[in-house]
Amino acid sequence: MGCLEALKPEIILSQSSFKEAREYIKKNVREYHEVEPGYRIFDVHIIGVPPLYVGVEGENLIFPYTKPCHGTFVVKVAGGEEIARLRAGKK
Repeated sequence: MGCLEALKPEIILSQSSFKEAREYIKKNVREYHEVEPGYRIFDVHIIGVPPLYVGVEGENLIFPYTKPCHGTFVVKVAGGEEIARLRAGKK
């Protein structure tokens, strides 16, 4: 598993539940895609209770990230080639 810190994330929402993270993305990000638990963004795997949403905002990805013992966060990172992969529906 990769390290989220290597992606230099902007934390948008901290210490939230899976539901709160999902609702934040659904309400605040125009383009979002439903992914399965375990979906990989770069080398970071997303875990949680479905449905899980990954948003696209410009050149950035917005997604929930759960850090054991610290809770779930909604983070924003530069998307690069991952945006095209997400839009294509690839795992």
